[in-house]
Amino acid sequence: MNTLMSTDFNFPGQKSVYKGKVREVYTLENDVLVMVATDRLSAFDVVMPKGIPFKGQILNQIATKMMEATADIVPNWLMATPDPNVAVGKACEPFKVEMVIRGYMSGHAAREYKAGKRLLCGVPMPEGMKENDKFPEPIITPATKAEKGDHDEDISREDILKRGIVSKEDYEVLEQYTRALFQRGTEIAAERGLILVDTKYEFGKTKEGEIVLIDEIHTPDSSRYFYADGYQKRQEKGEPQKQLSKEFVRQWLISNGFQGLQGQSVPEMSDEYIESVSDRYIELFENITGDKFVKGDISNLQERISTNVKAYLAK
Repeated sequence: MNTLMSTDFNFPGQKSVYKGKVREVYTLENDVLVMVATDRLSAFDVVMPKGIPFKGQILNQIATKMMEATADIVPNWLMATPDPNVAVGKACEPFKVEMVIRGYMSGHAAREYKAGKRLLCGVPMPEGMKENDKFPEPIITPATKAEKGDHDEDISREDILKRGIVSKEDYEVLEQYTRALFQRGTEIAAERGLILVDTKYEFGKTKEGEIVLIDEIHTPDSSRYFYADGYQKRQEKGEPQKQLSKEFVRQWLISNGFQGLQGQSVPEMSDEYIESVSDRYIELFENITGDKFVKGDISNLQERISTNVKAYLAK
């Protein structure tokens, strides 16, 4: 199937292009950004060779819906979504940290805990916890933002302030916004019969000095969800939790001998497997948003995006 793996647009007033692991960001005059969500799949900070049909559309549309659902508590960068794969917003200076918040001991936190660590990013984790147990209260475990091809690294609040990565005044706002967004995300998830397990937020500062939420929010790429139904029983029995996130891709890669470590090569993904991943992402979309997923026309993705964005910019 046709997927969007990379773009090479030339929009009116275009000044520069930044290509991240999944998104490509076009900076235009007048401090406008055009962010294109591609169908690239990143796991263990490595971009997979094949794209996932509709993944970019799914991420973009979930993020848009969640930004609209949180705009009353935290300002964000978003101005419009002229195409299913595109968000247009205010240019910001991104903070060089990702604000990771965890309500449950899962994923990276669980792997660190199993390795015997009881301190994550300077935050203590209680003794006697099992994987996927709920923390007494959500913990913020920031990460430095990696360049393409590098790994994000855990960092403590103390180190962020000591190294001057973020000022104390700004960092306190980031923490406050992170907790408020996670609380709202938890409430939205609960309405859908889901548990928001952990997530990450990225923030930037506008030219006017306002701190705003940028990038994606509450998507299966940036968040982990469990099904609430049966959660407690599964914990009591020591069974794995039924989850909605891209963790299923990570687990498939691990079972095929890949964790992004030096010397490891990405296992071949068959067309059938790619299609099954696409189906899972559609399932994620419908569960997280409560909306039916409507597939965009992918007969010529590049042309569709270019036409829609240029029509929006011409208004």
